[in-house]
Amino acid sequence: MPVAIITGAASGIGLALCRHFREKDWAVVLADINVDEGKRVAHELGEQAFFHKTDVSDWDDVASLFKKTIERFGRVDYVAANAGVADFQRLYERQQGEPQKPNLKTIDINLTGQIYCLWLAAHYFRLNKEPGGTIVFTSSNAGLYKFPTNPQYAAAKHGIVGLVRSVAPVFQKENIRVNCVCPAFVPTNLAPESLMKAMPEEHITPMSTLMRAFDEFANDESLVGKVAECSQGDIFYREQVDYCNESERWMGEESAKLWEQGYNM
Repeated sequence: MPVAIITGAASGIGLALCRHFREKDWAVVLADINVDEGKRVAHELGEQAFFHKTDVSDWDDVASLFKKTIERFGRVDYVAANAGVADFQRLYERQQGEPQKPNLKTIDINLTGQIYCLWLAAHYFRLNKEPGGTIVFTSSNAGLYKFPTNPQYAAAKHGIVGLVRSVAPVFQKENIRVNCVCPAFVPTNLAPESLMKAMPEEHITPMSTLMRAFDEFANDESLVGKVAECSQGDIFYREQVDYCNESERWMGEESAKLWEQGYNM
């Protein structure tokens, strides 16, 4: 029975994925800050599911999540690093008097917390009886396009895309596959209720499209370092932008050994 850790599991995409994987007879570990809802869903999903209170921006919480998963199931095969939030503070606010430090909690959760998940997933994947595993990050279409309403969110989601493309070729050597999904507008509690009501139906992406993308990453071992943009009923595998000239292509594709020597890797 495969074992999956899912962050942001008490609602939205994470909740849908927990139910989806349980229907496939996977064991699931639900990670979220919402204790009441997390425990309720874990109870609903049965004995092969349990909840762990997790703030992904807190290293100790994430480390405990992985440790408890190993204690319970003995392995971890799949990590859906899905937890995310909108901006807590608008970067456009005018400051009165001496400027105060901005609230960067969105970056802490949406990017730093995802790197914590990657760091720990790689460690425990290596300890599996057959070393290896899959981690899928939830980025966003805001990781591909501009999003002036939530610029911190966009910055973090762009960061996930860059992270996936950068680390995937290296982790692939250890049978660790790293990918991400970039959903368009999906009905979740991340969006204000007024926006949910106003969004034209033809521009809403169904949750089933996301579940197909997560399944493809679980089942197709050839998918490595992929960015799956999910829009309406379709999945588009987006490649990085074209190199502007031969020098940039060489820097991106053939200079790895020089960089490794420079950084003593």
